[in-house]
Amino acid sequence: MHQPPQRIVLRNVRQHNLKGITVEFPRRALSVVTGPSGSGKSSLAFDTLYAEGQRRYIESLSTYAKQFLERMPKPLVDAMEGLSPAVAIEQKNPTTSSRSTVGTATEIADFLRLMWARAGTQTCLQCGRDVKRDTVQEVVDSVIADFGMRNAEFPVLVSFPLPASANRPDVEVAAQLRAAGFVRAQVDGELLRLDDDGAEQRVRAGKDVLIIVDRIDAVETNRGRLADAIATAFSEGEGVALALNNGDRRRFSEHPACSACGCAAPVLTPTLFSFNNPRGACPSCNGFGAVLEYDESLIVPDPKRSLAQGALDPWTKPRYEGRRRLLRETARARRIDLDASWQDIPAREQEFLLHNNGGRYLGIFPFLERLEAKRYKQYIRVFLRQYQLAKTCPGCGGARLKPESLAVRVAGKTIAAASAFTAADLATWLDHLELPAFQQEVANHILEELRARIGFVNDVGLGYLTLDRQTRTLSGGEAQRIALSNALGSHLVDTLYVLDEPSIGLHAADVDRLLALLRKLSDAGNTVVVVEHDPAAMRAADWMVELGPASGDAGGQLVYQGPAAKVSEAATLTGQYLSGEKRIGVPSARRPAIRWLDVRGARLHNLTGVDVRIPLGTLTAVTGVSGSGKSTLVHDVIYRQLESRLRGEHTAKQHLGEPVGDVVSLKGWEHLEDVVLIDQQPIGRTPRSNPVTYVKAFDELRALFANEPLARARGYAPSTFSFNVAGGRCEACEGAGHVLIEMVFLANVFVPCEVCGGSRFKREVLDVKLQGASIAHALEWTVDEAIKRLHRHARLARCLWYLQQTWLSAAWPARDHVVRW
Repeated sequence: MHQPPQRIVLRNVRQHNLKGITVEFPRRALSVVTGPSGSGKSSLAFDTLYAEGQRRYIESLSTYAKQFLERMPKPLVDAMEGLSPAVAIEQKNPTTSSRSTVGTATEIADFLRLMWARAGTQTCLQCGRDVKRDTVQEVVDSVIADFGMRNAEFPVLVSFPLPASANRPDVEVAAQLRAAGFVRAQVDGELLRLDDDGAEQRVRAGKDVLIIVDRIDAVETNRGRLADAIATAFSEGEGVALALNNGDRRRFSEHPACSACGCAAPVLTPTLFSFNNPRGACPSCNGFGAVLEYDESLIVPDPKRSLAQGALDPWTKPRYEGRRRLLRETARARRIDLDASWQDIPAREQEFLLHNNGGRYLGIFPFLERLEAKRYKQYIRVFLRQYQLAKTCPGCGGARLKPESLAVRVAGKTIAAASAFTAADLATWLDHLELPAFQQEVANHILEELRARIGFVNDVGLGYLTLDRQTRTLSGGEAQRIALSNALGSHLVDTLYVLDEPSIGLHAADVDRLLALLRKLSDAGNTVVVVEHDPAAMRAADWMVELGPASGDAGGQLVYQGPAAKVSEAATLTGQYLSGEKRIGVPSARRPAIRWLDVRGARLHNLTGVDVRIPLGTLTAVTGVSGSGKSTLVHDVIYRQLESRLRGEHTAKQHLGEPVGDVVSLKGWEHLEDVVLIDQQPIGRTPRSNPVTYVKAFDELRALFANEPLARARGYAPSTFSFNVAGGRCEACEGAGHVLIEMVFLANVFVPCEVCGGSRFKREVLDVKLQGASIAHALEWTVDEAIKRLHRHARLARCLWYLQQTWLSAAWPARDHVVRW
């Protein structure tokens, strides 16, 4: 029997700064790729190993997908052996939709919907009593139990009401019923034969017409015949059957209906509990859980401003000069001081200026509401959105679902209440869940899958997340761990998983659980390759590949590959740190704190009245387990509060849901001049952004190219050498260097532009040379090389010096958003 290869082998890899290395990874094992920043780890793991796996996968698909393969650049590698289908789990959150939640992203919501549809108890919206859906067996049991005991001497008449669809003027109703085999009917309480004279007129004129299916004694020996009659009544009566017995009348329905008042209820299906489906979504908010409303705090962002200074922000725009003039005239007529701050204007006059809806002056709120009629214009939509806040939907209270969906409960809880649990709390609730015997039997398999999915989420350290939290609000690390939990839930085998530093942002207490999950993936028969720096991850790995010895041009070499346990014996940088031969130095003396930033009563999310003191002029670390509120405290409370005090306003986009935390008091901020936020968000949102544009060095570089003799002779301006504006850029790709190919059911693919070959510029623009290099080639220089060539140009060299000081001097020109200078 043919044995599958035991190793993945990459021969002569030359991608980016990799120096023709040959690397091996054992299959069905956990491998770590490590090394200094910029040494080529991601180039090996993602741009070679994963990229080739993805390319080979597309090669196996349709002719449509394969037509782009020739345009997709192949990784620079001579051969690759033993490669499995590849899945990349990166540290980024691609979700932008408000409809995606933690529950939907992890598929936990799918199983919750299934459980509520199969094991839920439905109640009536009108009276609150239970909703029943009768089955043939239940009806037979009920008829025998009730009528067989009390009125055994009288037969039971099984019947169904004449459907409204049967009363057509072009059809003889009685004749059709006789043709279907029915002989008798009860019209307004009186029995008649359908073949009697005048039966047609009486059936048409009757207000309460019941068609008799069978007359039968309600005894055990007639159970089969009774079941057939009731099934026929359900079928012919559009789901409704009646049992008549000596004046006693019982109504049964196959459709869900209230057992007390008879009000109809919807059939329970999983879509009824989905806020992404019209059948389940709240009609008021369309399943978003919030509605957009105009908010006074956005219309009047600074109450200290006067009307003359533009207190009413919408009318400060240039196009509303007429509104400003009318505002001034109205203020004079009502004797409102135009120079008084908004907060000093009487409340009655504020109400008039904001909400007046009659006369010549139109208040700001009615003005904005009337603009809604022009929302088909994009600039109007953008303008209005600035003054709207997402408020909890009054129709569903933020639950996102219809009242009919929220009228179904499992163990007394709605699905919205269960979705508001954290993953850890939901696991506890499920462990103590007690259901009636029949519901328990129905739910057993669902509960098994549900517990497994929730267990994966808890195991990756995300037990603190509520299931109704929007996915777009997660950090890159949290999104990566959700993807990891989904990988565990998919139960794939012989798959190659490539992960990008999954331990980033995890507390040491959570790292062990993460490593146990990675081990579970490899034990299931998968190959796991992790780009990591964490010592615990390195020690837990089966195999290690270390690249180095330095960054950029000085990196890209294979320093070590072999069992992770033996790296300490190798004379490598990583081995020296793992063995304890080298260690990070700790200052012998700490900088004394003279002034303090005193925060009292910080409140937001899970912070409830937290007090902290931060020494100024020192380096302070804020730590804690995942989900403890670190980012909320530093970013949403302290940073936003300092912004408001030091700059007069904060930069949070509250109309887009960015929160601002509250404090009871904040002392010591007077000692600060400014506050700057440096987080892990990309500096640019598009592939056009790169470090050279971000630090303004590109302005100086374009000016140097425009000053070259050939550029002056052709009349080129600095803007000609920009790939962001028309002129010198390639118009086929609009200066992007690549073209987006929509792959329909697959992820979109970027392929190099065929016109410019990825250079971004027109050919004639590339004729202009600076020190023998075109603008496209100059952008390929590393920061160190650029400084060596252009150090005589002071302003440009100063911009590049900042990059050099942040360890980007050897940056390699591979990815625009990371490394091009």
